[in-house]
Amino acid sequence: MIQALRSNWPNYLIEAWALGMFMVSATSFAGLTGQAVADPLLRRCLMGVAMGLTAVGLIYSGWGRRSGAHMNPAVTLTFFYLKKIGRYDAFWYISAQFAGGTAAMLLFKLFFPDYAGAPEVNYVQTQPGMAGAGAAFAAEVVISFCLLLTVLYSSNFEKTAPYTGVFAGSLLMLYIIVEDPLSGVSMNPARSIASAVAAGNFRNMWIFMIAPVTGMLAAATVWKRWICSKAVFRCGFH
Repeated sequence: MIQALRSNWPNYLIEAWALGMFMVSATSFAGLTGQAVADPLLRRCLMGVAMGLTAVGLIYSGWGRRSGAHMNPAVTLTFFYLKKIGRYDAFWYISAQFAGGTAAMLLFKLFFPDYAGAPEVNYVQTQPGMAGAGAAFAAEVVISFCLLLTVLYSSNFEKTAPYTGVFAGSLLMLYIIVEDPLSGVSMNPARSIASAVAAGNFRNMWIFMIAPVTGMLAAATVWKRWICSKAVFRCGFH
């Protein structure tokens, strides 16, 4: 474990930086759209575009390319399950993701407390909508499943592999526009914990810790057992 830290610490720092930047972007744009736009649907559309572009920018950045831009413990755990990342690297990736996201939110709260805590921002917490916790859990499982399966499909075709980040960012945009009223669109335990720590509110956090991992591991299982048997797939990850 220590050897992995000595060898790959730049990648771990990149993972912390990437999720931290994602959280800063989410908080910033939540305030801008919340203050400037009254219509909820239009606000979600603008937020979706902003966060989709943020994700794409981080994925294709020089640093993002170096670490793989997981930015998500559920993604890292799934790649570990698929044997695409070693266990020590997975441990440090996940630790860095939680640390980076949380540090970013705490710093934002420290320097801009009124902005981060404003009602239209509310530390960009993910919480169940009017449909309740059950619907939020189910929605998180479904969108996490679809995101990871799309990534696996795309990355295993030579023609589409370079655009995998674009597909992931586009799905995030779509989810924010359509699914946000159900769960707030997490798909990421570290992203939700970062907001919860800053807000001091861990209510319903079990949803966002369990559902994304469940959905992505289910997608990986489908990929591994039923899709990889087809010769057209290389079943690697690039």
